[in-house]
Amino acid sequence: MTGGSDTIFELLPMVFARPGEALARAEAVLDGDPSPLHASVAHHVIGMWQRDFGDLRVALRHLRRARDLAARSGSADREADVLGTLGVALVHAGRTRQGLAALERGVARGTGHTRARVLYRRAYVWWVLGHHREALDDVRRATPVLRQADDVIWTARALTLRATVHLALGAVERAEADFTAAQRLWDTTGQEHDKADVVESRALAAFRSGDIPAALRLFDEAEERYAKLGTPVFVFYIRRCEVLMAAGLAPEALAEADAAIAVLDRIGGQTTRKAELLLAAARAARLAGEPDTATARAADAVRLFAGQQRAWWETHAQLVLIEARLAAGRTSGRMVADAAAVAGRLTECGSPAAPEASLLAGRIALRLGRRAEAERHLDVAARSRHSGPPLARMTGWAAQALRAEAAGSSRGVLEACRRGLDVLDDHRMTLGASELRARATAQGAELAALAQRASLVSGGPRRLLVWSERWRATVLSAPPTRPPADPALSRNLTAFREIAARAETARVDGRPVPALEREQRRLEREIRSWTLRMRGAVPGDGHRFDPGRLLERLGGGRLVEIAELGGRVQVLLCGEGRVRRFEGGPLADALAEVEHVQAGLRRLAHPGAEGRLPVLEAAGRRLEELLLGAAVSHLGPGPLVVVPPARLHRVPWALLPSLRERVVSVSPSASSWLRAVETEPPPDGGHVLVRGPGLATGGAEVPELADRYGTATVLEGDEARVPRVLDSLDGAVLAHIAAHGTFRADSPLFSSLRMADGPLIVHDFERLHRSPYRIILSSCDTARLASVGADEVLGLVTALLPLGTAGVVASGVPVNDATVVPLMLALHKGLSSGLSLAEALRDARAALPGDAVHQATGWAFTAFGAA
Repeated sequence: MTGGSDTIFELLPMVFARPGEALARAEAVLDGDPSPLHASVAHHVIGMWQRDFGDLRVALRHLRRARDLAARSGSADREADVLGTLGVALVHAGRTRQGLAALERGVARGTGHTRARVLYRRAYVWWVLGHHREALDDVRRATPVLRQADDVIWTARALTLRATVHLALGAVERAEADFTAAQRLWDTTGQEHDKADVVESRALAAFRSGDIPAALRLFDEAEERYAKLGTPVFVFYIRRCEVLMAAGLAPEALAEADAAIAVLDRIGGQTTRKAELLLAAARAARLAGEPDTATARAADAVRLFAGQQRAWWETHAQLVLIEARLAAGRTSGRMVADAAAVAGRLTECGSPAAPEASLLAGRIALRLGRRAEAERHLDVAARSRHSGPPLARMTGWAAQALRAEAAGSSRGVLEACRRGLDVLDDHRMTLGASELRARATAQGAELAALAQRASLVSGGPRRLLVWSERWRATVLSAPPTRPPADPALSRNLTAFREIAARAETARVDGRPVPALEREQRRLEREIRSWTLRMRGAVPGDGHRFDPGRLLERLGGGRLVEIAELGGRVQVLLCGEGRVRRFEGGPLADALAEVEHVQAGLRRLAHPGAEGRLPVLEAAGRRLEELLLGAAVSHLGPGPLVVVPPARLHRVPWALLPSLRERVVSVSPSASSWLRAVETEPPPDGGHVLVRGPGLATGGAEVPELADRYGTATVLEGDEARVPRVLDSLDGAVLAHIAAHGTFRADSPLFSSLRMADGPLIVHDFERLHRSPYRIILSSCDTARLASVGADEVLGLVTALLPLGTAGVVASGVPVNDATVVPLMLALHKGLSSGLSLAEALRDARAALPGDAVHQATGWAFTAFGAA
């Protein structure tokens, strides 16, 4: 290509409109015999492409060549323009002094419009370095000149940059105004990369204003735009990691940051972006409970930022490094001083993270017993509790609660915890996805623990019960936002079922499945991404738990709520008009015993393991001592409701000796049990019997149950397809589903029941207007749940409870299919005579033969809820 000057200069904006085409055309120019001016532009284009999308070392070679050719061409503005781009590349390579010097020469050499572009680039570099006020000064000087020149592209870039700097300083409203103005300008251009960048920046602004669903939606839109361009975008990954962490998805943020670092290393990309990705990975690792990984990533980030002379970033990395060391159990006076120094520097540069650093200094000082010093730092951190985004206010209330605890004021602790959890509750209810609501509770775990500790010291068992309920199973306090009838979501769910079914068939036939599994994972990501973007529409109930109402509804029964404080089990026994507290054993011992019990039940699902029965029974006795302690002798003769913490959801309660012949039901919280008790069955609901494919017994109980209920809807064979099953389940009074269950620990809302056309997943159940009043899941693993957040559980059972289901019977371990059939028939016999699920399950266990396999099957099933 040897066109005129106008044509060659069109390649510069094309780098961010059609990157691949710009690179190819620039290389074509150099294949000819270009003039120094044209060759300078071509090398400039290649250098820009390599700087942002490729190898930074290659970029620097091309940009230096472009600078030299510009000087030969005799154009001072051409040389200034290249110097501006070269300065940015040098800074990204960690050569900060050289980069700033190149930019200074560019500002001096350029005139008018060109000089304004170089000022914009220097403003961008100031932002990268964390010098936000200098960035604002330069962009304010550049913008009027760019406007006057009617340079739409560079004016839009300047507005986008100014908005981004405002975000870094916490000025969200100013940022929004600039992003909106920039968006209007970008819409008049063909700059596709720049358009994607402003969508990405708006996502960050939505997040900073507290709107996580909008942020996730905009990030998805930006990702789609970038994907069409085929270029890596490392700032995008850094920003999205921040939102994923705030949404409680820290492991995903860590995986995304580490993957981006690997790509960056492979292509020889910008070291500035590597440092920022390391910082994101460190934050994510700390939140994911990996303090050693967090320490290593943060230390690398500190080293890189220091070498790049990026003091603002270095200070933020030092904050994460100290947090990671504290999480690893390290404390020292030096750490207090370091955290205080970091807080001071963050305050000086106007960072919204300053209160977090002050809280950290106060927390470490408290651990060292330096109360006066802790009070100073906590007082500073507590000032953020009345303003700013929700998570910043949470930091302030956490500091206030720690101050009150150090001063010995239980009332002050409880008030601060109440106010802080109210803030987080309001924030959670903006989230439509039950997964995000559950994971967000992790941010309130410390406040909940502080309140429980204060209640234990001064308030007695009843107050401890109230606070145990305050942050337990909150995701069940309101129905999840029901997904609208979105055609794209419906298509993805249908395609997911089809691909999953084909993959299962291929596995059975021994055929390769990698391509099908990749497509299944892609569809899972699409479905999950769609649900995470839903906004909350239903307010919570305010968690106004009333112990008096609970005690009244219990009648002659008892409710045992198990809490954990300081590593030990606390047993709150409710009944006879009062709440009493007993102490159990170490929680760690109980958790270890649960694993032994689970393994024993799995073995007993197969004949020939009968010799393990005494071992399993002995484990049940140990579990009873650890989990119930002296409360066992006060349980009374009536029905018992057990409310375990999330980490104990796998306990087979019927195995405990004192509970084997009792009517026992399990509930995620006392509040959810009360709601279940007060749930009325649908007046015109029918009975639904579903038999899925591939069962060892063929779901042998279903034909007999069909005869028992007479008019029941029976779905089997090709009739047992997900759309038909969901339609029949909606509003049923009783549903019995005999289908293979699959629990997904990696993604609990994709736990499923196997139907004729593929898996029926939790996301499908959440689309019901009202789930069945009673539901019986007769296959194994259907009661398994994932513990997430502070004290939340996700899975099939918890998806049903807030949607109108008052009671569920399900198994949490693999069971022997043949022994399930008589258990289910006996269970339904009890239900037909008017018993509750828990009563019928107790009687069904007693009716089974006395061999080990039948006993293990009976213990594996649990009644949840109150129906």
